[in-house]
Amino acid sequence: MASPEDVIEPAAQSSTAQNLGRRRFSHDIHNLGSDELDSLMSSSEGRPFLVVHHLPEVKEKGIPFLLPGVPIICKVDNTEKYTTRSKVRVGTLYTVQLTHGPFHWTVKRKYKHFQELHRDLYKHRMMIHLLPLGRFAKERQQLRAMSEEMPSLHGTERTRRTSSKMKYLEEYLNGLLENAFCRNDHSMLEFLSVSALSFVTDLGPKGLEGPIIKRSGGHRIQGLNCIGHHQFCFRWSRRWLVVKDSFLLYMSRDNGCINFVLLFDPEFKVKVGRAYTDTKYGVCIENFTRSLIIKCCSYRQSHWWSHEINRLAESCDFLKMQRFDGFAPPRESTLTKWFVNGSNYFADLADALEQAKDEIFITDWWLSPEVFLKRPATDNYWRLDEILKRKAEQGVKVCVLLYKEVGMALGINSEHSKRTLMNMHPNIKVMRHPDHVSSVVFFWAHHEKMVAIDQTVAFVGGIDLAFGRWDDSQYRLTDLGLTETSISAAEGEPKGDTVDNGVADGPKPSEPDKPAEQGPDDLTSNTKLWLGKDYSNFIMKDWVQLDKPFEDNVDRTQVPRMPWRDLSAAIHGRAARDVARHFIQRWNFTKIFKNKYKDDFYPYLLPKSQCTADSLSFMVPGSKKAKVQVLRSADRWSTGTCESSILKAYINTIEKSEHYIYIENQFFISCTDGKTVHNGIGDAIVERILRAHRSEQKKYRVFVVIPLLPGFEGDISAGGGNAIQAILHFTYRTMCRGEHSILSRLSEVEDKWSEYITLCGLRTHSQLSESLVTELIYVHSKTLIADDRCYIIGSANINDRSMLGSRDSELAVFVEDEERVLSVMGGEEYQAGPLTLALRKECFSVLVGASSDPSINIDDPISDDFFFMVWNASAKLNATIYDKVFRCLPHNSVHNMQELKEYSCKERLCDTDREQAIEELKAIRGLLVHFPLKFLCEENLLPPLNTKEGMAPLDLWT
Repeated sequence: MASPEDVIEPAAQSSTAQNLGRRRFSHDIHNLGSDELDSLMSSSEGRPFLVVHHLPEVKEKGIPFLLPGVPIICKVDNTEKYTTRSKVRVGTLYTVQLTHGPFHWTVKRKYKHFQELHRDLYKHRMMIHLLPLGRFAKERQQLRAMSEEMPSLHGTERTRRTSSKMKYLEEYLNGLLENAFCRNDHSMLEFLSVSALSFVTDLGPKGLEGPIIKRSGGHRIQGLNCIGHHQFCFRWSRRWLVVKDSFLLYMSRDNGCINFVLLFDPEFKVKVGRAYTDTKYGVCIENFTRSLIIKCCSYRQSHWWSHEINRLAESCDFLKMQRFDGFAPPRESTLTKWFVNGSNYFADLADALEQAKDEIFITDWWLSPEVFLKRPATDNYWRLDEILKRKAEQGVKVCVLLYKEVGMALGINSEHSKRTLMNMHPNIKVMRHPDHVSSVVFFWAHHEKMVAIDQTVAFVGGIDLAFGRWDDSQYRLTDLGLTETSISAAEGEPKGDTVDNGVADGPKPSEPDKPAEQGPDDLTSNTKLWLGKDYSNFIMKDWVQLDKPFEDNVDRTQVPRMPWRDLSAAIHGRAARDVARHFIQRWNFTKIFKNKYKDDFYPYLLPKSQCTADSLSFMVPGSKKAKVQVLRSADRWSTGTCESSILKAYINTIEKSEHYIYIENQFFISCTDGKTVHNGIGDAIVERILRAHRSEQKKYRVFVVIPLLPGFEGDISAGGGNAIQAILHFTYRTMCRGEHSILSRLSEVEDKWSEYITLCGLRTHSQLSESLVTELIYVHSKTLIADDRCYIIGSANINDRSMLGSRDSELAVFVEDEERVLSVMGGEEYQAGPLTLALRKECFSVLVGASSDPSINIDDPISDDFFFMVWNASAKLNATIYDKVFRCLPHNSVHNMQELKEYSCKERLCDTDREQAIEELKAIRGLLVHFPLKFLCEENLLPPLNTKEGMAPLDLWT
């Protein structure tokens, strides 16, 4: 039938018999029932978003596309003259303005299109009268409400004048649309350019629609192109095109399935003509990942498509590079909330998942389906896979993207995660990427950690939904059963004096690699916080046999767990839509790239419009307003586009900081040398310190907190293994060793470098089975805080892998306070941002012990009293005590392997004089310890070339 601008006649003309025969039954086993589908389509304000996941059912069951009970009003308000291909006949093109509830759009039609509509309606009417089939009962009922004769299309002699003819055609259309039979007929819907997606509220305005003929190919993805971008091998297909305010798609005219989605991005262009399309009257629509060519029937029509698509796209935020060369702009007055540690994060995430109505998007480096989100668990209700199953049974579409690891290098077993979730319910779809051989991606990973719910609320940060990530500010080393069970599952924080004193409460814990006595279905008397594999010490022993999640990985009666420190954030509204758009881009990219995902079981996803983003159905409790920008690291292998906005945001924030920066990160590998390390974060730190030193006007501080050891399995008393040593090599190269290190480049300040920068790790201690134990706290955070006014939280480590964009894929949020509260900085009154100030104080209070000792003042982060007498004094004191009691590694007195061996053989105070050791440990203040800058300083820590680690390229470690 007619297109919206000037009908593609070969594609448009179809008989009534073909229209009636188009519907076919879908084989999707989770179709909605008739009552559920009718309920879904019954809204008169606009279709609910869930309709986009049930287009085949809508087509199959013949559900009306127009809103029930809402009139559609036509107005023919303009005409244009056009010439036919013979350039002799002059015709008239009518502009029809249409209004249907809150939706407005325009179509252009020739008079012959009105004639075709009249003929098709008449044919359909006669067929229903002549064929007494049961499936036409509804249509016959609608016909009885219609007058005996259809409105006539042939006017009087007076209507031959253009103005009168416009009025007559307008009355003719409005007369037809008053009858349910005519307004819901396929020919009428095509005349009006209406589809099942036309009136979905969350997709924004009605947009542009119509039948097209499109050319296959044009993908800009390695491995998907036949000879020369399909210039020689292609086919033409009939599709229905839908253009919205931030994307376009085409779908099958037979079953309504979406066949392709093209997101608007900075490379989006619309070109017309043979020079760009190799086709007469062709239109080429491009973005980062595809060059789509459609065929038109006239010069006028091709230019109409181009004009209207550009008009719809011109207000899209994603057509230009934003601040930091990012894909998304800063979103003002965005509700956001930060989380320190996984306990509150998991609890709020669980509550948010329970609110999902349409979609749940999840992407993780590692996902453990059996992880509990609220603890201690007394049943399986708050287990991740059970939550997702519960929502899937309610009709929510759950889409999960997992990193497909190289099995020989990592043991995260994403195949188990995929299989477990896919077996829960057909509404749960899981894809893994990349396929390493076909994509030639062996070293890089999808490292984002993100959950988006209904494209309205999103959680972004460093916390995977995986074993070992749940923790709170107590950073327990033991879990043999709580002596009291008054822990709030909703908050994850201890109430009263709940402690784990290292004595088992209840049955003795299972031995490692043997079935636990307390299985996942027997939790009524559970008092443990970490069940099975969730209790971990991955430097002692990495995770194995993840398909047996409730078997302990280590002997919890002998081995302390390794606490996990991490940060994350929740965001709402427009910023959450940006996060969801990133996920959608990755999902659709993966679906196109991998042949196994090209069937309809894995749907294309559509981004919701920003125009409805401020309508929040729920909110994470405690959220405050701030300016939020979504950042990412992306490359053509991972997302189909290139971006390194996280790196640019880090460098820009450091350069513009006035008083301090606080870095908490899993890695600290930076300082460019033009050969092995390329990110400039360390260089920006050096330049900012030198600027402060030369001006001598204001104090400036740099706080860096990283894990004391890299997170690889290895015995540090024997050197730690090649992987640990490789990361230590590049960490020390950044901090203090070699000409490119931070301390070497601060030679200008001589010994005063310690007035500007402090490098620390975290450690704690406890009692396990009557023995004193200590363990480092594994810092997995990826956070930068500056000047108590802004912060970055995300998944990106400070290394080339995360920052350059061309390697691992990452996601982060840059949050700037819009409000101010009175604080103090450098001994003077200072206007701080309330969100950032609260985050900095939350971090500092636990690290220096202020949470247990109110006399410790953390208000002024750059004062000499705090920097020297609190922060550095605590780090020095704690390191000294831990060395005296436990002889901890790494340690400054160990410079080579021989000294390491001798140091490890000496007796420990905790073993020889337990009472004295306990007395010494009472002086520990907080968690800080100085990072041992001289550990193994006389050794070459790069892996030997004859090892598998040594044969790997250096880029793998940086």
